[in-house]
Amino acid sequence: MYKVFVKDAPLILTNRLSDTVNGEYFMLNGQAINSAIDALAKKKMERAFIYHPNHEEILKKFTKKIPLEIAGGGVVTNKQGKVLFIYRNDKWDLPKGKIEKGESIEECALREVEEETGVKGLKIENFLRTTYHIFKRNGTYKLKEVHWYAMKTNYKGKLVGQKSEGIEKVKWKGPQKIHKALENSYTNIRSLFAD
Repeated sequence: MYKVFVKDAPLILTNRLSDTVNGEYFMLNGQAINSAIDALAKKKMERAFIYHPNHEEILKKFTKKIPLEIAGGGVVTNKQGKVLFIYRNDKWDLPKGKIEKGESIEECALREVEEETGVKGLKIENFLRTTYHIFKRNGTYKLKEVHWYAMKTNYKGKLVGQKSEGIEKVKWKGPQKIHKALENSYTNIRSLFAD
């Protein structure tokens, strides 16, 4: 099972029909997928399911209909135990971005965090999880698969938001402020703090 978020509504890719009891399910074809995404984006449904009997094939077949963009990102902690957040599109988010040709996913995550925030001296501690969400670019739906890493840094310098990526603010946040930021964030971002 894969949970793909459309805004904050889950589109669940599953090979078990029993999962689909509390929602409408759609077959794995282009028209049905777009109908499901449209309905979730317009808040006409709280959740939707895409069914396919083969779990190994479901994501591969889904990405034949909805183009896949692979990205890397970081949950960055400093010496004081504060976490690095960015603010864009009126939401608190974490730095992440698209992989470039010839780059490993870890290299992508480190580069994107540095580019989007100005933070240097980043070290990956461990892999956290992979999240999925749908976004629209030039009128076309795309699936973003983000590989998240826990990172550490001793950086004490200036935080610089990447203006070309629409980043308005970059802030270190302690436990109280993290909790408040997550109230105005995305479900995928909240999931990184849930464990």
